[in-house]
Amino acid sequence: MGKNRIDPSLVLRNAQKAEKDRTLGLFDLTILGVGAIIGTGILVLTGIVAAQDAGPAVTLSFLIAATASCLIGLCYAELTTSIPNSGGAYIYSWVSIGRLPAFFTGWTLLGVYVATTATVANGWTGYVKSFLYELNIHLPNNLLVPAGKGGIVNLPAVIMVLLITLLLMQGTGQSKFVNDCLVCVKLAVIILFIVVSVRDVNPANWHPFFPYGAQGVVTGAGAVFFSFLGFDALATSAEDAKNVQHNIPRAIVYSLLLSTSLYIIVGLLMTGTVKYPKLDVSEAMSYVLIVHGHKMVSQIVSAGAILGIIAVVYAFIYAGSNIMKAMSRGGFLPSSWSKINKRSGSPNRALLLNGCLAAFLAGEFDLHYLALIANVGSLLVFFLVAVTVILLRKQYPDLPRPFIVPGGKTIPILAMVICVVLLITISREAWLSYIAWLIFGCLIYVVYSRHHVIV
Repeated sequence: MGKNRIDPSLVLRNAQKAEKDRTLGLFDLTILGVGAIIGTGILVLTGIVAAQDAGPAVTLSFLIAATASCLIGLCYAELTTSIPNSGGAYIYSWVSIGRLPAFFTGWTLLGVYVATTATVANGWTGYVKSFLYELNIHLPNNLLVPAGKGGIVNLPAVIMVLLITLLLMQGTGQSKFVNDCLVCVKLAVIILFIVVSVRDVNPANWHPFFPYGAQGVVTGAGAVFFSFLGFDALATSAEDAKNVQHNIPRAIVYSLLLSTSLYIIVGLLMTGTVKYPKLDVSEAMSYVLIVHGHKMVSQIVSAGAILGIIAVVYAFIYAGSNIMKAMSRGGFLPSSWSKINKRSGSPNRALLLNGCLAAFLAGEFDLHYLALIANVGSLLVFFLVAVTVILLRKQYPDLPRPFIVPGGKTIPILAMVICVVLLITISREAWLSYIAWLIFGCLIYVVYSRHHVIV
């Protein structure tokens, strides 16, 4: 064993749960992944990134991000089936590299999930506003806009995050049905948008296709990358998954294929029906329909988006609480945070802490800024996941691997290269915010974690 590394057998013992107690089948896992991937990216960021970064080539931005996600998803599939646990990349880095890298990986993931939850909730308010506006209901603007953009608080986002947190505290067995229904509603309204908007496409709107050049396409890919973070949420659900060795890899692949197809189709339709500079609004899908006179359909889409985006918040609060639970088990965070509620079977303290922090960020910070912070952390973690695949193969060649990434080291190395390219495009402001989060983590590690960690 290397210094400060944890043995995989200890991880597997801590993560054991009887098959009868596992609640998530292949359909539930795929829906969980789709619910997390198809959300703010397709309903909100498609228009904003087209307007600000890539133009009609936003479809290529999504394709680049999806390609990177697919490569990383294959790496995740190998790791998750070998060492199923609720800690995801945090545990993999502890097993392969050591204690300190594991802490910062886990800490980064916590920041990513909280920032992503806040980003999604922030964008959700745009559809609430659009839906109520068409009903001639006007909420005070300073209660719809975060302090970072001149308002007081994004109150609908705060309330929604807290309500979903309370739902999750009832247990995944009870709340998964609600989540499955919300995802199906979201898929239905996206298909409705596609069917209605395809008739309004004007190919002239796709010219110029690369208004911001190749750099804009890559910058756009960096901006939308967090949209595909849902497959990472799947990796943290390993302890609740039935037949984990078969269902997790399949769910990752199915959710990525379905989501990427929809992202590309919607991106083409949005930029084909409305000139890209006009898409710089958070409720872009509703806006496109209203421009072409489909007000009733716009209302239906807004209502569906209001319900559907909730499924993304559900997935990321759930994933964040699992990371916090795993870090608490390892002694990096207070042990009480991993305590499981006897009635619901959920880590309610971890859920509440994640939910409250995400609600605060959603209420006070700008959507695009939060998305960039989430991208920095997620890309760094995904780079580490690809490295970990190579390291674990060398360190534990006899570890059972029900799924192995094909092509030897080729796919992990390609995943690392794409992550580095996308990281280079992210703004200095986002990097500084991420570094500030790491400094806060350093304080926690020095004051608490190093004195309580289990090995």
